[in-house]
Parts: sequence; C-alpha cells; structure tokens
Amino acid sequence: MNVEILDTTLRDGEQTSGVSFSASEKLSIVRLLLEELHIPRIEIASARVSDGEFEAVRNVCAWAKRMGHIDKLEVLGFIDNGLSINWVKSVGAKVINLLSKGSEKHCLYQLNKTPQEHFQSICDEVERAVAEGLEVNLYLEDWSNGIKNSYKYVYELMDAVRHLPIKRYMLPDTLGILNPYDTLANIQRMIKRYPDLHFDFHAHNDYDLATSNVYAAVLGGARGVHCTVNGLGERAGNACLSSVVAVVHDQLKRQTGIDESKINKVSRIVESFSGVVIPQNKPIVGEHVFTQCAGVHADGDNKNNLYYNDLLPERFGREREYALGKTSGKANIKKNLEALGIELTDEDIQKVTQRIIELGDKKELVTQEDLPFIVADVLKQATVPDKVKIINYALNLSEGLRPTATIKLLVDGIEYQETAVGDGQYDAFVKAVRNIYKNDLHREFPALTNYSVNIPPGGRTDALVHTTISWDYKDHSFKTRGLDADQTEAAIQATIKMLNIIENL
Repeated sequence: MNVEILDTTLRDGEQTSGVSFSASEKLSIVRLLLEELHIPRIEIASARVSDGEFEAVRNVCAWAKRMGHIDKLEVLGFIDNGLSINWVKSVGAKVINLLSKGSEKHCLYQLNKTPQEHFQSICDEVERAVAEGLEVNLYLEDWSNGIKNSYKYVYELMDAVRHLPIKRYMLPDTLGILNPYDTLANIQRMIKRYPDLHFDFHAHNDYDLATSNVYAAVLGGARGVHCTVNGLGERAGNACLSSVVAVVHDQLKRQTGIDESKINKVSRIVESFSGVVIPQNKPIVGEHVFTQCAGVHADGDNKNNLYYNDLLPERFGREREYALGKTSGKANIKKNLEALGIELTDEDIQKVTQRIIELGDKKELVTQEDLPFIVADVLKQATVPDKVKIINYALNLSEGLRPTATIKLLVDGIEYQETAVGDGQYDAFVKAVRNIYKNDLHREFPALTNYSVNIPPGGRTDALVHTTISWDYKDHSFKTRGLDADQTEAAIQATIKMLNIIENL
C-alpha cells in the first residue's frame, strides 16, 4: 500500500515566524510540488486570513483547474457556520480540511462548549460543506494530548462523526509531545477501533522526533502523513518532506509516488522564498551531507563503496563531494583531481596533500575551486632550490603609529635580522628584507612593479587569497605567487619565492 503524502508548506509552513509567501511565490511552489515532485495532496492556505490571501489562493486554484490538479488542493477551514465553506467555494477550491477540537481541554476551555455541543457543530458543518459540493477531511486538533489525557472524549467525537461523509480523519501532534512508542500505540488504538476509516498523521518537531513519529505512524497503519518542505512550521517546525520520503521509501519499503530527484531543487527554491536557511548538516538537503571529509572515507569509497549507504546523492539530484582540509588524505585529493581532470604523480599528490593540510589549519574548508591554484603553487615552488628561508617574522599595527615588521631570514645558512617601518604591514616587511639585502648582503634588491590579489572562483569570506607580484631584477622581469587564507601571508610567500629565484639567477 502506498503512503499518501500531504504537503502543508503553504499553510502550516507559512506559520513559521517571519515567513510570508507572495502570490507569485505561492503559485511557483504549487507548480513545483505538483508537477516536479508529484505530491498527491497539498494544503495551500487557511480560510479567511486576508484579502490578499483570498486573491492568491483564487489564482492558484484557477491555475490548478486549468491543469487538472484542482482536486489535489486543500484549504484549512473552521467550524464557523459556513463562513469558511463560502470562502473555500469562492476561491474555487474543492476540498476543505475542517478543524475540530481533538482534546477535551480545547473543547471546554477554548470553545467554551460541552463535547456534545461541539460534536453537533461538527456534524452540521460537514453536512453544510457536502451540500455545497465540497469534499471534507477532518482535523482533530491536539489529538495527541486528547488521546493521552481524555481518550474517551476522542472516541466519543469519532463515534459522533464516523458515519458522516468525511474522507480522511487527520490526527495532529499539534504541540509535538509524542515519541515513536506513543505514536505507534495510539495510531494502532485508533485503527483497531475504527478499521475502515482513513487516518492521516500530522507531526510537529518540538522534541526533534517528527520524522521518527511519522515512521511509527505509518508502521502503525496510518494511510497518510503530513509534512512541509525543509520542515517549515510553527515553533520547531513540521516533519520535513525530504526526510519523510527517504524514511518511507527506505526504512518502511513503501511508495509515495514522489520524484526524489527533484527534492533538492524544490528545497533550495523554498529556502530562497522563505528566507529560512537550510542547516548545512540537514539530512538529504543540507549542503554538507554528501561531503566526505575524512580521507579514510574517500579511500573506503574507492574500495567497493565501503562508506556508502542507500542515501545516494544522485537519488536527490545531488553529487557526492570530497572535502579538502586538514583531515583530508590522498584519496580525497585524488577524487577532486579526477573531477577536475588533473593527473599528478604520487609524489606530487603527496606534496599537494601536505599543502592542503597546512591550509586547512588556517581555514575551515579548502574548496575544489581552490585546488588548481594549490597545485600550481606547490609544483612551481618545487622547481626552485630553497636557499632563502624565513625563520620568523612579527608584524605590528597600532592606532596612530606606522606599521612595523621584524624579520629573521636564513640566507645560505646564515641568519639575518632586521626591523623596518612602512606604509602597511607588507610594505614594512619588504623594507626589512631590502635592508638585509642592501646593508648585510650588499646585493641588489628587485623592484616591485605590480601587485594583484584575487580569490579562486566560488570563493567565500574564508576563501584562499591568491597574490601575484611582478618584479624587475637585472633586466629580468618575472612574477611570483603566494596562496594562503591571509592576504599578507600570501604576499610574504610570493616574496620568499622571489628571493629564491634571484639567488639562482
């Protein structure tokens, strides 16, 4: 048996603090859910919210009718003597999800009605909706507390309405209080007592158990489950569509009819529309969830896919990546080089790996876009004998004072130390080096003719800095490059390379 998914991103999801979809965004999301993901049911709004919502929902319903999807749209309505019913009919929708009180406390203290009065109101509203040609589903709001604290009330409500023309009975964990064991037991109680009825389960994520509770509900016999894209919803949100689909398909071996390959695309668009950023480690759709960081994992992937599970990134329109950083090994480097079409010897790969480890200590992540710059930097540096080394340096920048640099160089095995003042930290560093060459070594020092800084494509605020410096020396013009997370350090690297070049001219 298939599990019927209802997506409520545009109703419950829009109740996320700070989230409000425009009319065009609503229509775009509806199109994505119905025509890309093939969601069988979507709840698109609450009735009687605002004039703007009325026009947006009417526009969505007009499109859905033209495309043959109108029966897949559902609108939340209230027991309000026909006001919601008229609203739903006016926008052109065909399905109303009536909100009743699934716990005795809500009935007594929010409605100030006796259970029998509320039951009669439900019956009257259902009959009114059916008479107006609407299909009816019934929410039992706060059902999880109701079945826990006043199960007799829940049974009395169900006994009063079970014979009405209601297609689905929807059981919400409105306050997110359930755990999987209670969910399983309570769903089974409902199905045992009412075996012929269709029950949906609607999870909230207050204890971070929404997906687990969906699993338990389906295991217990629920025919439908509710979720939202990216888990949007009040407080901690609802069950997340991407996780629910994966769990239903893989853990429960059931079908939903949803196209998994479009999940990531839809998640990113809803992220953009909602302004709610997807956590990097969120299962299925998080930026880093298909990124292997440890070198041993990449090595295992090369050896019969030892670190794969059923959540293959290709299923969800994504690709596996291998992060470059201080935990990287040669296997990670090889994977990224292969992706770029770069072939290196094992010796060169070892040098690149060591350089990436050094850079990884200074920044969170080295990107694949950084890699060609690192390869070029390492391989070109290896061709020049290392006669000049920087032993230590200190740069000082103080308010109201010119920057100073103190450096200690090793040239042909002899140490030299110098301090200089400059217009900037790097300028002070170069002047200190120039003083050593002129005063201690009595050698000509190259003239700096150009200086440029850039970051590799796709770089971010923590990106590597690529510094290129042009030099003139004894009728020779040449360039040196430095690569580091810090701009000044990159320039210093380029300068040390220049010193080793002139030592070998």
